[in-house]
Amino acid sequence: AQAGGGRLDGRRLRQLWRLKGSLVGAVVVLLVTLVALFAPLVAPANPYLGRTLERLAPPFWIEDGTTQFLLGTDQLGRDTLSRLIFGARVSLSVAVLAVVGASVVGVLLGLFAGYYRRWIDWLISTMVNVMLSFPFVLLALAVIAVLGPSFSNLIVVLAITGWPVYTRVIRAHTLSPQEREFVAASRVLGAGDPRIIFRHIFPNVVNLLVVIASLQIAQMIILESFLSFLGLGIQPPIPSWGSMLADGKIYMFDKWWMATIPGLAIFVTTLAINLVGDGLRDLRDPYSRTNI
Repeated sequence: AQAGGGRLDGRRLRQLWRLKGSLVGAVVVLLVTLVALFAPLVAPANPYLGRTLERLAPPFWIEDGTTQFLLGTDQLGRDTLSRLIFGARVSLSVAVLAVVGASVVGVLLGLFAGYYRRWIDWLISTMVNVMLSFPFVLLALAVIAVLGPSFSNLIVVLAITGWPVYTRVIRAHTLSPQEREFVAASRVLGAGDPRIIFRHIFPNVVNLLVVIASLQIAQMIILESFLSFLGLGIQPPIPSWGSMLADGKIYMFDKWWMATIPGLAIFVTTLAINLVGDGLRDLRDPYSRTNI
């Protein structure tokens, strides 16, 4: 048994080595996460402090740039690097909290639909189809028009748009484990439905849940940035990558770095998270690329 386990571990390690992109992505995600967590210690300046005489300063590698503001300043003279660092904290926080909310709701509904079937399955599946067919922007506009733009409301909007994915996938995977012998044996032994669902069926979808959540975090970062860019997400003066993009769009032709730098941050971070998610998916099931 030990030899077999050793061969399995060795095969997984070799597989990890082949997934160099996933390892690079994991390093980038770790760095971004650490920077976001320790933003007050890492940021070189107060991200809210404006300096009238230092407005629109270029990055240090461009003519007239200085090392005092490594990535320049914005239209109010605020340090771009500091706002980028604090923006990472905001964007990651929104994305993670939205994914947590979406996964809790989506997994519960998926488990119930796959286990109970019949009218419960029909009702939940209908809700999923309606949600997936509804344009995201219109849904976000409707919810924010009622609740108003804020940090918490943005999380609610993103969670509402994210849960159907979990429900659909978890339901499909719940239909198979339900008929396994240990589920039938649990019924014979008198186990109730909640115990069967959470003690026997749920553990079979945990790995899949981790993969979906890791991939959806990248999607949530993009959606948060999109809404903040439109002015429907994080509100000034709180820094977020989407609002930084919005601030820089009118300076694209002469102060291109104002929009390019947060845009690159979004691109690199979401790419790294997707690489990690792909790696987790391949480790879970080498054939999952075509199955999920």
